[in-house]
Amino acid sequence: MIERELHKTFISNDTPILFNNMDDETVIRQFKGFSEFMMMYNCAIKEVRTKFEVLNDDFSVAYNRNPIEMIKSRVKSPISIVEKLKRKNLPVTMESVLENLNDVAGVRVICSFIDDIYMIGKMLTNQDDITLIEVKDYIKNPKPNGYRSYHMIVEIPVFFSNRRQNMRVEIQLRTIAMDFWASLEHKMHYKRDFDGADVLEKELAICADVIASTDEKMQKINYELARLSNDK
Repeated sequence: MIERELHKTFISNDTPILFNNMDDETVIRQFKGFSEFMMMYNCAIKEVRTKFEVLNDDFSVAYNRNPIEMIKSRVKSPISIVEKLKRKNLPVTMESVLENLNDVAGVRVICSFIDDIYMIGKMLTNQDDITLIEVKDYIKNPKPNGYRSYHMIVEIPVFFSNRRQNMRVEIQLRTIAMDFWASLEHKMHYKRDFDGADVLEKELAICADVIASTDEKMQKINYELARLSNDK
């Protein structure tokens, strides 16, 4: 799959590559460079995932519960990277990706409660090797369609055999209910052209409000259970 995508067009350090105009040896050399480039983003994901896993384990020992239910991750496909660069009228180069795209590497953290989202996010950014680049709080400020999540762009150093490279990773933190809703909305995003789409979108927006209310109620119940445990 990657080879077919790369055959269309992709990236060198300085200029776009058209692989179909190259001899086999050049294609192999450039493909190796691209593979190393994507490896860097995969390593950045591993670094961030490990930090969240350590926080979750530490919290489990200290407080006898896990604030993180699940961690998911992904690296954008080559075609998605190229298409985004072109939409932004940016050079289709590796340097351009590093400098201009913040979401090539993505980590999604599914938390139990809303407060866990803010707590875990703060614990991560308090670490001295993490640089917080940007925050978008779609929990306090939902999107018009009802989408809720807490987004962060962070920069983290990754140490390779012969160099250190600062890599950017997009982090999304959300509750189980928010993640369930977002998965359904994602399906809607690619199936809007059918009769009744507007009705379903309105229903989905209503569900977003119900889910938000449920998350808040579950948070209050959890507070009360914790208070009762402390009173014993």
